[in-house]
Amino acid sequence: MASEVVQENIGSNNTMKSKEHTRQVRDKVIEIFKAGLGYKKISQALNIPRSTVQAIIQKWKEYGTTVNLPRQGRPPKLTGRTRRALISQEAAKRPMVTLDKLQRSTAQVGESVHRTTISRPLHKVGLYGRVARRKPLLAENHKKSRLQFATSHVGDTANMWKKVLWSDETKMELFGQNAKRYVWRKTNTAHHSEHTIPTVKYGGGSIMLWGCFSSAGTGKLVRVDGKMDGAKYRAILEENLLESAKDLRLGRRFTFQQDNHPKHKARATMEWFKTKHIHVLEWPSQSPDLNPIENLWQDLKTAVHKRCPSNLTELELFCKEEWARISVSRCAKLVETYPKRLAAVIAAKGGSTKY
Repeated sequence: MASEVVQENIGSNNTMKSKEHTRQVRDKVIEIFKAGLGYKKISQALNIPRSTVQAIIQKWKEYGTTVNLPRQGRPPKLTGRTRRALISQEAAKRPMVTLDKLQRSTAQVGESVHRTTISRPLHKVGLYGRVARRKPLLAENHKKSRLQFATSHVGDTANMWKKVLWSDETKMELFGQNAKRYVWRKTNTAHHSEHTIPTVKYGGGSIMLWGCFSSAGTGKLVRVDGKMDGAKYRAILEENLLESAKDLRLGRRFTFQQDNHPKHKARATMEWFKTKHIHVLEWPSQSPDLNPIENLWQDLKTAVHKRCPSNLTELELFCKEEWARISVSRCAKLVETYPKRLAAVIAAKGGSTKY
């Protein structure tokens, strides 16, 4: 039987799925197909997969031949199955997996390739190695309070935000920056929780600073000596808050913003605000992206590090000089666009935003 001869010729190749069938086998498939047999019977007669039979026939229908057509370039080193696994099972589900680990994964399935061979298919679907943003860890109660804050203030007038005195503390590093971590992500997904690194505030640095600003410009910038506690915080407020409000011409009916750190919310501190008749903005925890002073801190750190301070004395001096150089227009723009921050929080349902 002709089919038996064909089976004998290809019998040794049946277990090698990736090896092409001979021209004789492909021609035999077409011969039997023309005789009226279906895919299943051809598959059984020649002992080859039904999918292979279908592919041979479809190619014959489209091109009128069973001859191998010229290939476009060198065959890919990674099989389609491995490429799909890299994208859907590895990089997409584990965005912080490294190229080294992906390389080891492909080697385990018998496909040892260079790192660039692995990154190329990821780039084709829009996945690129990016530095993971550091964002506060948000629990459900944090998201709820953030969303409530945003929805309750999204309709506030621009004049209301101009009367806010924003404040915060930060730590300025004398040397270097925190280590970077890369993730695989698509454009506009930098702030998704799986692409960010949860941080704890004040994680390292050399000197601590307290500062404030409004749409009219920057207020006082103070170095905090030693550990900040409630008493020291109240002393800073006593010496700098009202004077800053006066310098910035906020008037008597302004609003003061601070985060929910225990030293800020201590009973003695809240009593101090009450005595001074200062209205304090209710603030959601874990929300540095809602405080525009964070942008000024970044501006300050960039400017100071360019000057390369060699000691803490220079570091403090440069900080105060660069803080004073921040333009009024920069401050005004941050406050003017504040409703966009609120809209971003609402869109993220209380989650992290790009700010």
